[in-house]
Amino acid sequence: MNKERIDRVMGNLESIGLSQALICDPVSIKYLTGYYTFPHERFFALHLSPAGTTLFCNLLFPSAEGFADRVVTFSDTDDPLPLVAGACEKGSALGVDKNLPARWLLPLMDLGAATGFEVASGAVDAARSAKDAEEQALMREASRLNDEAMGWLAAQVREGVTEQAIAEGLLGAYRALGSEGYSFEPIVSFGANAADPHHEPDDTPFVPGQMVLFDVGCLWQGYCSDMTRTFFTAEPTDRQLEVYETVRRANEAAAALVAPGVEFAAIDAAARDLITDAGYGPYFTHRLGHQIGLEVHEPGDVSGAHHEPVRPGQIFSIEPGIYLEGEIGVRIEDLCLVTEGGHEILNHYSHEATVLTI
Repeated sequence: MNKERIDRVMGNLESIGLSQALICDPVSIKYLTGYYTFPHERFFALHLSPAGTTLFCNLLFPSAEGFADRVVTFSDTDDPLPLVAGACEKGSALGVDKNLPARWLLPLMDLGAATGFEVASGAVDAARSAKDAEEQALMREASRLNDEAMGWLAAQVREGVTEQAIAEGLLGAYRALGSEGYSFEPIVSFGANAADPHHEPDDTPFVPGQMVLFDVGCLWQGYCSDMTRTFFTAEPTDRQLEVYETVRRANEAAAALVAPGVEFAAIDAAARDLITDAGYGPYFTHRLGHQIGLEVHEPGDVSGAHHEPVRPGQIFSIEPGIYLEGEIGVRIEDLCLVTEGGHEILNHYSHEATVLTI
């Protein structure tokens, strides 16, 4: 159990007028207690209150003893919801997880578990958003492994190899580096396929001269990395190089702006305005980035709609792209950590336009 993290969440709850919450997201429970299991369809929750922490676990789950102040177990034939209601402060409102299914929320309401029910995941999301020193170190290592894996990927490009073959081989490469595996399914795109930002690797064979895009990430002790690089495999045309350099400059302009107090929207604008001024604005079709940690996409994006200031400890992607349908796609992505005095880029694989030797 991580008392410091639980105290932060309790403080966040208090700031929105709540004294208790029921968390059912397994990743958030892991973050707060150190205990992880994936419950599938079974009930699994952590109750937080000034009286302490209570984990509700099916007997089929690994033992949770020691991970909370109190562990309440039940079998497949038991109804866990009266147990939950019994642990709640009935004279107070209950904050509930945004992922709590109605099939459990409605019976809790019928049981009178609290005076009211309010979505309170933001209290946990805000705590998870600012990574502590231990988390930052794990994220650095995940990104270091991803940098090494990018070198392996670049070396796999040869005539006739398919996107799928490289994507499938990456899992073994990650494990050889000591990683637990993918943080998300890899994107491997040859030629015009890269103009689809979320292209799924298929049996497209590589043809020398095509541009190649890799968007990949691995896990290190449960923490995610995420990086994109785009390569040439022949001397680029003027147009290809112009697109590439526009994206590179957009990535670096956005990163240069990152410091505590700067709005997420301003960081997005730094990249978007540069791409728009170069004449490619309509072809940058997604937000600039997303927060990342125990999950590859965590709440709080880097977009023009997000006007909160960035805080020390937050880690997010900066991934501008230009996508010309049927022609080329370029994206360059790094993870950026907000520090007390500015920022730290966690990826160190070069941004320079690189022609692979095939």
